[in-house]
Amino acid sequence: MMRGEARSFAAVRKDRAADIDRWLTDLFRTAATRPYAREGGSGGKGGFPDERGPAASHGTGPSGFEHSGIGHSGAGPNGISGVALVAVGSLGRGELAPGSDLDLVLLHNGRDDVARIADRIWYPIWDSGIGLDHSVRTVDEAVKVAREDLKAVLGLIQARHVVGDPELTRAVREAVLAEWRADSRRRLAELRASADKRAESGGELAFLLEPDLKDARGGLRDVQAMQAVAAAWVASAPGPRVREAYELLLDIRHGLHLVTARGTDRLVLQEQDAVAGTLGLLDAEALMRRLAEAGRTVSHAFDATWRTVDRLLTGPAPRGRRPLADGVVEHGGEVVLARGANPRTDPTLVLRAAAAAAEAGLPLAPATVSALAAQSPPLSVPWPPEARGALVALLGAGRAAVPVWEELDQAGVLVKLIPDWERVRHRPQRNPVHRYTVDRHLIETAAGAAAFTREVSRPDLLLISALLHDVGKGWPGDHSTTGEIVARDIGTRMGLPPADVEILATVVRHHLLLPETATRRDLDDPVTISRVADAVGSREVLELLSALAVADGNATGPAAWNSWKASLVSDLVRRVRSVLSGTPPAPAPALSPEQAALARHGGGAVRVNGSAVTVVAPDRPGLLWRAAGVLAAHRMAVRSASAASAGSTAVIEFVVVPEYGTPPDPATLEADLRLVLAGRLDIEQRLARRARSMRPSRVPVAPPRVTLVDDASLTASVVEVRAHDRPGLLWRIGRAFGECGLDVRAARVETLGAEAVDVFYVADRTGRPLLDEQQRIQVREHVLAALR
Repeated sequence: MMRGEARSFAAVRKDRAADIDRWLTDLFRTAATRPYAREGGSGGKGGFPDERGPAASHGTGPSGFEHSGIGHSGAGPNGISGVALVAVGSLGRGELAPGSDLDLVLLHNGRDDVARIADRIWYPIWDSGIGLDHSVRTVDEAVKVAREDLKAVLGLIQARHVVGDPELTRAVREAVLAEWRADSRRRLAELRASADKRAESGGELAFLLEPDLKDARGGLRDVQAMQAVAAAWVASAPGPRVREAYELLLDIRHGLHLVTARGTDRLVLQEQDAVAGTLGLLDAEALMRRLAEAGRTVSHAFDATWRTVDRLLTGPAPRGRRPLADGVVEHGGEVVLARGANPRTDPTLVLRAAAAAAEAGLPLAPATVSALAAQSPPLSVPWPPEARGALVALLGAGRAAVPVWEELDQAGVLVKLIPDWERVRHRPQRNPVHRYTVDRHLIETAAGAAAFTREVSRPDLLLISALLHDVGKGWPGDHSTTGEIVARDIGTRMGLPPADVEILATVVRHHLLLPETATRRDLDDPVTISRVADAVGSREVLELLSALAVADGNATGPAAWNSWKASLVSDLVRRVRSVLSGTPPAPAPALSPEQAALARHGGGAVRVNGSAVTVVAPDRPGLLWRAAGVLAAHRMAVRSASAASAGSTAVIEFVVVPEYGTPPDPATLEADLRLVLAGRLDIEQRLARRARSMRPSRVPVAPPRVTLVDDASLTASVVEVRAHDRPGLLWRIGRAFGECGLDVRAARVETLGAEAVDVFYVADRTGRPLLDEQQRIQVREHVLAALR
């Protein structure tokens, strides 16, 4: 994991904790035995210890984790009694990172001089610049606080004696642990509620672009919660895999503190490469893949811990063994193997058990998963039909398939069944549009596709293609192209007939065809529909691609799928289906009834309805970008836009959101749009003022790209612009076209996360596409200049 020559972060943390202990011991003994005289500054006796120093002995806490390198100092030769210094939090656990605060409790038995002793300890710590969370308590006070305060009890469960009277520390620990165990039903419910609230606000560590290493689900606090459950004697302490994941999270946090020179827990994008370097990893992608694996390991164990808690605290489940499938039964609320079932002689049992669990909405028992993983022989190649049927049944269970799939993944079963799965396993997608790693996105897509199985003629191929549609992301190059090759190999391995393998490969190859065409091409252009029909080839493939587009978009995230995109894809499918059936598609109405009503206003009409802004006006050059400029001036970010002409009337549909704060008054926005349409408002000056007031981004972004797409239309030139989104972007692009003497005939504008993907159909003043190569280069350079 680390570079061979680099020192282990765990060893550094151990030595640092030992140094801190020695420093605190000196402060304590000075405070408890010498006349009061506060030392000035942080030098000498009050100085902050460095990270050198020998390792001390190992101790083990109630959770089963080792507290490396920290000893118990006792009262010492000075015979100090009635007062003790106790470490809680990261210092108590021996996990002090470079930017960690010190969490200390000064225990006493009612000594009159305890305030003076506390001052002599706290002030040198403050003078040193280290953060300090401190309290002064008697034993009874500490126990009372722990009784009501979850944070306090979690700290005291793992409290570690540093120096002073050890009997005080022992008394607190024993009393707190006794009450924690006696009141475990209430306290563990409180702990679970706290973890749920933290997960709701912090998200899932394994799938976040910029995760919080402590508070996200699957992070450090979840492991500490499992330690607290173990201290209540309700469930076992975290096992070796969780401990390994926990140490990795600690190391990443350690590296983050070194890189940022502060005690932060959020691993932001711009720090990830540097943090990877501190751990000896190749780059940020390698770091985030390791982090995703650790987070999922912790989350999986965390869920298993709470299932154990629920069983023990709510009483035993009804006895009996209800048959679910051949060799598979329900017992005690879990799915287990039937008596006599033998994974060694039944290779398909693992998939049959998984399908039964998903269809019943029950978890696989941990012992059952372990037995299946250890004893199941490899499936024959090609797979027997019953194995493929069990896989389809598992995926067809929908959302219930996801936790079962995760169980198989954690046990290492999936890579045995589908060796190519290893390449996408835990692979991060460092893109704000995607909410999951590649492998989790695949099973989420398959789960979503299960809702469409009755709308397609081949539900089995829909589910398998959903599971494999992004499998090419584990290989270099375009993932659709490589995915086609990998999917063909996997389909053959699964025993699909050759004709089905070809359908599967085609669907994987073209899984982005419908959403990309619908949002980036003019659907009224015959060339667009003809090209999609040629690529799809059959209505069977079209219906599979249509269902997959919805499932894929929903599994990707809200920025990837919305009602606007859904309507465009539906329109495209309708048109292509007609072509494949040999009948001309029914023409879509030029204007909707609402748009036609607006058009009757004559000079131009605007309608603002929440996030939807509709502009209907006489068609003329520059209409799109002038309207976009008004929206930008009103601090409205354009998330999508569709512009088209119906005769002499232009229709522009915007979807907008306020950049911050509340949206502008619709009446004011409508008034300014009408002024622009009437040529009575110059918006450029307003946008220039906005640009001067904005701070430039300190996060590096990729340079913009402008591409002229050949052969996409016979009547216009198609210009695709990809750039980092910013206020007024659409206005800048449109103005550049205007300065080049071009008219925008149609447009598809989409914002995916922070990236804009805008496509424009443009023609010159004679109404023809750009044919002169010099003119094409000039347009490209002019648009690029406007984006810089």
